[in-house]
Amino acid sequence: MNRKLHKLLLLLILTLTVSFTLQACSLVPSGAADSNCIHVYNWGSYIDPELLQKFTAETGINVIYETFNSNEDLYVKLTNSSNRYDVIVPSDYMVERMIKEKLLYPLDYTLLPNSKYIDDKFKHAGYDVGNRYSQPFFWGTVGILYNPDLVSDSVTGWDILFNEKYKGNIIMLDSSRDNFMIALRQRGFSANSTDLNELNLAKSDLMQQFPLVYAYLVDQAKDHMINEECALAVLYSGDALDAIAENPKLRYFIPPNSNIWTDAMCIPKNALNLKGAHAFINFMLQPENMAANAEEVGYAIPASVAKKLLPAEVQKDQNAYPPLKTLEKLENFRDIGTWQAIYDEYMQDIKNQ
Repeated sequence: MNRKLHKLLLLLILTLTVSFTLQACSLVPSGAADSNCIHVYNWGSYIDPELLQKFTAETGINVIYETFNSNEDLYVKLTNSSNRYDVIVPSDYMVERMIKEKLLYPLDYTLLPNSKYIDDKFKHAGYDVGNRYSQPFFWGTVGILYNPDLVSDSVTGWDILFNEKYKGNIIMLDSSRDNFMIALRQRGFSANSTDLNELNLAKSDLMQQFPLVYAYLVDQAKDHMINEECALAVLYSGDALDAIAENPKLRYFIPPNSNIWTDAMCIPKNALNLKGAHAFINFMLQPENMAANAEEVGYAIPASVAKKLLPAEVQKDQNAYPPLKTLEKLENFRDIGTWQAIYDEYMQDIKNQ
């Protein structure tokens, strides 16, 4: 079956699953716990819908599944609305922020026996030392997806995104942290800079780049690249690999001064169904389920035992699983506290030109 058609069918399954689940949980009063339902808030295109059905079949727990487009959207929804979720999947720096603000529930490892499958290198991350509040879900890189038929220069770094030759043919991520990471790292600064002079220089570079940008996108960017509507796009590795599967002529390049990230499963402090939340996390940590999800979604998984269940060509794909010498040069995002508001304000200034 065509991969794109398969994804559309799975999206339909997810839509129907959510619809039926909402009906099944609709009799529960707002704010009340229901042992037969959990609310999961995750990134778009980040799960195989068949796994939700499998989870319900195995546990009897229905999943109300919602998606977000950015960590900042997740944070706002979690802190500025009455919505209550049982499982969320923030990125590393947002996990760190939520821990500092006491927004997360400490995990009960007696309910997470499958946590033993996570590789040791993912158990000592700076954003959550000892994984007290989080379990890794996916990891990956940020890089440049490009069409060699439309790009006449060698793609060797972020500088090509500032080349006027490709005006109107460049897609950037709709993310202040990722865009400023590119501009900051281009100048030799940290992706986590809290130096106003450095941020102003990065902002100036992004302001000058703005006329070259086709759009600031996330999930939709890969479709534009698949359809050969743009020459270059900044993408997360899984989306890039998904696009290459649809259009094999596309290429993915990871600049040596890029970002390596981890998205992790957490339980918000105000979750209603703690037992169900742990059951879902434990289910997603089962190697067979991790592998099935990775094969469908395209991102890298943090467990070698699960990786071995993937097709050989995926295991060997250095875009999905870069060699250690590449990973050592990449920088993790960290929580930058109130400086995040400055990043967001500066990014809005750029887009408002």
